[in-house]
Amino acid sequence: MLTNSFCGDSDSDSADWCNKTISELPHHASSHMPLREGARPEVVRGILGHANIDVTQNQELGSTRGQSPKTNCATDYGPPSYTTTENACARSYNCNPGNLEQTRMMAESQSQRAGGTVESHDERHLCPMLGATTIVLLIAACKLVVHLYAGHRYGYLGDELYFLACSRHLAWGYVDQPPLIAMIAWVARHTLGQSLLAIRFLPALAGAVEVVLTALIARELGGRRFAQVLAAITTLTAPGILGSDSLFTMNAFEPLFWMTCAYLVIRIIKTGNERLWIWFGVVAGIGLENKYSMMIFGAGIVLGLLLTNQRKLLANRWLWIGGVVAFVIFAPNLWWNVRHHFPFLELQANIRRSGRNVPLGFFSFFGQEIGSMNPLTAPLWLAGLWFFLLAEQGKRFRALGWAWVFTAGVIVTMSPRVYYLYPAFPLVFAAGSVMYEMWLEARQRRWRRVAYPALLIAAGAILAPLATPVLPVETYIRYTRALHLSPPASETLRLGPLPQIYASEFGWPEMVATVARVYNSLPPDVRAKTAIFVQNYGQAGAIDLFGPKYGLPWAISGHQSYFFWGPSDYTGESMIVMDDSQERLEQMFASVQKVASVYHPYSMPYEHVDLFYCRGLKQPLKEFWPQVKIWD
Repeated sequence: MLTNSFCGDSDSDSADWCNKTISELPHHASSHMPLREGARPEVVRGILGHANIDVTQNQELGSTRGQSPKTNCATDYGPPSYTTTENACARSYNCNPGNLEQTRMMAESQSQRAGGTVESHDERHLCPMLGATTIVLLIAACKLVVHLYAGHRYGYLGDELYFLACSRHLAWGYVDQPPLIAMIAWVARHTLGQSLLAIRFLPALAGAVEVVLTALIARELGGRRFAQVLAAITTLTAPGILGSDSLFTMNAFEPLFWMTCAYLVIRIIKTGNERLWIWFGVVAGIGLENKYSMMIFGAGIVLGLLLTNQRKLLANRWLWIGGVVAFVIFAPNLWWNVRHHFPFLELQANIRRSGRNVPLGFFSFFGQEIGSMNPLTAPLWLAGLWFFLLAEQGKRFRALGWAWVFTAGVIVTMSPRVYYLYPAFPLVFAAGSVMYEMWLEARQRRWRRVAYPALLIAAGAILAPLATPVLPVETYIRYTRALHLSPPASETLRLGPLPQIYASEFGWPEMVATVARVYNSLPPDVRAKTAIFVQNYGQAGAIDLFGPKYGLPWAISGHQSYFFWGPSDYTGESMIVMDDSQERLEQMFASVQKVASVYHPYSMPYEHVDLFYCRGLKQPLKEFWPQVKIWD
């Protein structure tokens, strides 16, 4: 009864295969099937795995396509069972690859609704007590612990100091970024505080979520437990991602928006639930308020839909409604840019003219990407591109492959900073993990299920000190010299003993203490009208964070958004000026005196500067202010 209902009355070869398959079901799998005479079969669990297959639903799907309700064939997802079943189906009049795809989709859907994952027979012998979700959450927890351990070892990055300053000047936009990072900083300051560990907790948490999201994408692409775990491990061990998630910047949150959008596209394609485009619009809109590069990835998805048979989705009204939602969320920042004449575009033009960025060609760029993502992951993410662009199993999701290629092409062409492409890698990690799982099953090489993840973890551990400060600074210097390793430079600035990403975390408290000694040496009546003028937002942010304990006022500067915040009520009568030349200052002030120098052995050399006390600016500071603008 069961075999006739499930396998259909097709030719003997196909029927024999189906009967044999069902007869080999383990007891715990077949226990889900009502076998009594006359009962209609509801669910078959475990055909060559643990898939839950709703036979009745599959019959209905077959009928709607003009096929016999008997044309059903159960399969596990991925070779060898995928290939074996497809061959059996091809030999059968009533069981064909179209039904195979229907069955596989329902297997995924039934399993996921049950909170499980489609799992092969071999996988049940690997950590049988732990499911995919448990292992992935443990990997995410490991990533969180690494960040919390390393997050307070050095100091504040100059960018972090700036974002904290932005949170004291909330607005719908800033010269160099949208407003979300300042809003997050405001929330962090008012809930967790502004200690180093407090502000880095949220990016660390975002990094842990990124691990889970990558595994979820692998699951949606058809990956079972091994693929999901491998995707999570790959994300954990990529030093570029580890470094991004170690700091309170927009880069830590950006992958969540890109990958959530990719996840929603996959769900829309798989389920046909086009109302999910509204959520896509919400996520994309918030992503635009985090970083403008969300626009590149979003444009890549639209282009990918146009280039594939999923272009039919572009005619759906829910996609356009989602686009309107994204625009409405982004509109306040867009209006701010209109009112301020798009300062971000001016900033980008200045950076290109300055030659500050290290020039990278195509091969240099992707060579650094391979190193930044852990060299051992390269075969995996290249397999992920193959999955999306060429493999039959990824045909439905080809739009995401084109989105990845488009995003990479735009970044390489316009602004080849290596970390700009980091948010796109979890997508190909997930797809590559699915491909690797299928490849292993086709060859029955179980030992590689352990060997490859172990190698990834080992390589990730070796490279981790380059990405996040897990080592004391002196140990780090000895370590990198012994291994002849160093992170790639993104700017052409002169370096000291540390790479820029670490050097920019040293020297800020000492600098503020030096400024405080000069400021507090002034008479009280002079102090009240003395401004502290600095050249960059890192210096200004440090004074704003560490200065209050010394009684220092807020710093003023012409750098980035500090220019918009203006000179306050200062007139220029008395100023402490950092990082300028005495000759230039003597042309602007009646009196100039060098009073101190700032130095730290580990900080960036350009932060080794002189401090001047200046009196009598030759024109009112408010009139002079337009000349201090530095957007670079």
